[in-house]
Amino acid sequence: MAKESKIEIKLIKSPIGYKKDQKLTLEALGLKRMNQVVIKSSSDGINGMIRKIAHLVELREISWVYS
Repeated sequence: MAKESKIEIKLIKSPIGYKKDQKLTLEALGLKRMNQVVIKSSSDGINGMIRKIAHLVELREISWVYS
């Protein structure tokens, strides 16, 4: 089984005052509250979402994940 990389995404800046598509992107990633953290597997779709809202989030690559 190949080990897929995981990314920890933390909402560090409020989306108030930003465009609606950026707010919807945050919602699609599962981020609703400040300092909330979600873990997603790294894929082209997720990486594109992160690029769109990079100014609102903080990223960290995870080398291990509980199964």
